Amino acid sequence: MNSEGNQGAGWVVGIDAGGTRTRAVLADARDGRVLREGEAGPGNALTVPGPQLAAHLAEAVAAAVPEAMRARVRAVAGGFAGAARAPEEERGRVRALAGLTAALSRLGITTGAVEIHSDIEAAFAGAPGHPADGLALVAGTGVVAARIEGRALVATSGGDGWLLGDDGGGFWIGREAARAALRAADGRGGPTALTGTVGRALGIAAGVLPPAGGGCWAPARRAAYRAQLLPAVLDRPPVRLADLAPLVPDAAADEDEVAGAILREAVAHLARTVAALRPRPGEALVVTGGLTAPDGPLLAPLAQRLGGLTLVPVADGRAGAVALARLLTTGHRPPQDP
Repeated sequence: MNSEGNQGAGWVVGIDAGGTRTRAVLADARDGRVLREGEAGPGNALTVPGPQLAAHLAEAVAAAVPEAMRARVRAVAGGFAGAARAPEEERGRVRALAGLTAALSRLGITTGAVEIHSDIEAAFAGAPGHPADGLALVAGTGVVAARIEGRALVATSGGDGWLLGDDGGGFWIGREAARAALRAADGRGGPTALTGTVGRALGIAAGVLPPAGGGCWAPARRAAYRAQLLPAVLDRPPVRLADLAPLVPDAAADEDEVAGAILREAVAHLARTVAALRPRPGEALVVTGGLTAPDGPLLAPLAQRLGGLTLVPVADGRAGAVALARLLTTGHRPPQDP
């Protein structure tokens, strides 16, 4: 959309910086209308090195904001994985602010209205009406739930990372898929379509995969399958097990009982993560992340499990980051969209 000729109140930039990619949105400061977007590499404030973080932010913002429009950017707000709005000295916030400040300076964007939020704060602000208080759940590769007051985190549950926690998230589901495949191969677990789909996803030789149609899977082929699967997993960064997560709802949709049990356990983990925040009956819960965003595979079963809460799915943190940037231009709550 071409809006260089619009001579209104100026522009705002919202940034959604996650563990996989960084996305920047240019929007009209008056009504939040999205004008342009840009995308670059990961933006986790704790895991991406500072210079690389600044480079990714600069790349995404440069793609979203043409040079001729940069002088009229009034505010920038970013939702960062690994960061939070408060306290001021919080490590992720410090690193995110340093990276964003460097990126904006590189691009000649001089507004002093710049704010850092966590990715969950940004996602929460993207719910209808741009709420300031309530509950949020991010269920993607990892899992974290939060209570938000005044648009800032005041309590969290989960978010412990793939090694120590994130039960029910994409990494956990992908790991369970690999474990189910190994157990089916050596007889500890029941038969499951995941043996074939996981094996193919990891590049296992077709000659050792279980026969299509449920024929005899000979012991020698089972042993060869395990001998190839284990190094295929161990040769990758552990978090890459999350790549296997989409195989589980696909198998469950075909009535695979092992896959269905994995998803039911994942939902139970997510429900316990939310319950730790002591939600009030009828309270709204903003949910996002690949598992619980609109059309996410766990959204419906989680809503059923948390029957006393109202689930509000949002796609990601982009709309919320724009709302928070608009808030900086008003000094009050974000203006309501028409």
